[in-house]
Amino acid sequence: MSATSGITVSPELSSAFSEAITSQSIRFIKVSIANELLVVDESVPPSGTFEQDLDKLADLLQDDVPAYVLVRQDNPPTDWLAVFYVPDTAKVRNKMLYASTRMSLTKSLGSAPFKDSIFATSKDDLTATAYAKHRASLNAPKPMTAREKEMDEIKQAEGRSATYEGSRARVSHAGEVGLGWPDEVQNAITDLGSGEGSKIVVLSIDPATEKLQLSSVAEIEADNIGITLPQSEPSFSFFAWAQPSRRDIVFIYSCPSSSSIKPRMLYSCSTVSVSRQASKLLEDSPSKLLTRKVQTSDPKELNEAFLRADLASVLESSDPATPGGSGTSTPVHHADKPAFARPRGPARKR
Repeated sequence: MSATSGITVSPELSSAFSEAITSQSIRFIKVSIANELLVVDESVPPSGTFEQDLDKLADLLQDDVPAYVLVRQDNPPTDWLAVFYVPDTAKVRNKMLYASTRMSLTKSLGSAPFKDSIFATSKDDLTATAYAKHRASLNAPKPMTAREKEMDEIKQAEGRSATYEGSRARVSHAGEVGLGWPDEVQNAITDLGSGEGSKIVVLSIDPATEKLQLSSVAEIEADNIGITLPQSEPSFSFFAWAQPSRRDIVFIYSCPSSSSIKPRMLYSCSTVSVSRQASKLLEDSPSKLLTRKVQTSDPKELNEAFLRADLASVLESSDPATPGGSGTSTPVHHADKPAFARPRGPARKR
């Protein structure tokens, strides 16, 4: 409305405010609208602290007449508070005029000095106590939905996992920083590396303690991996895959699509740490951890054909029958894993 009404700051107001900024000897500048101009109605010097003077601000105002008040603060004295007083009992035309012109006031005087503002409809809103509550509400955390709270907790968990070093570092003989590794989990991994045959160790994360838990240990064949893993919750698994000429440890990260966001994020940001620690535990074992992990959102799809297709590159590169290897090559068929199809670009314009 200010743009159409033509209401502007008067030269007297502009000069008075500039002097007040320089001298720091004015506490209140009361501003009114007169003859389509923003004019100085009254200037008041400080008589006490900012809080003490704020309790006297109501004495400058009338119950049913809108006004603006520019208030100099103490810490620092270069900061100003803009008070927009538009009482509920004012005439409708005046309420609309003052409510719509308030932004023109601070913009015309320069926005830099004004570090805060209050829109008040009652004198009760203009006390030191009311202003303290106003500041507290500005500094308080913003209300969040349940999903936003969940995402915030995830971010905090990620931050903690990135700053565990120092006094909060969790030390195990795995020599890494991250999730806690209880003895039974470490022993299960080292036993897996030194054992024989095909065997799986399934781990989960306790979100309360951020430690790994041993969920199960079982002797299974590769084709039975899918039915061994949890179907609705994420999990980490280490599968000792015994083959005719080799025995490898495969790290499997299973994250079912039906699992909730918080566990998915917690497992996702811990994957690298868990793989690295397991690799250290298996350094002296006959069976080594493959450098590539297997990841799936559908545990049921995990079988021997899936492993061979997904791990084709590392199986071939480490196969003794290939240059630099030390055993017999096993044919790898990729039919179960369709190749990535590059999307076609837009047609050229003619």
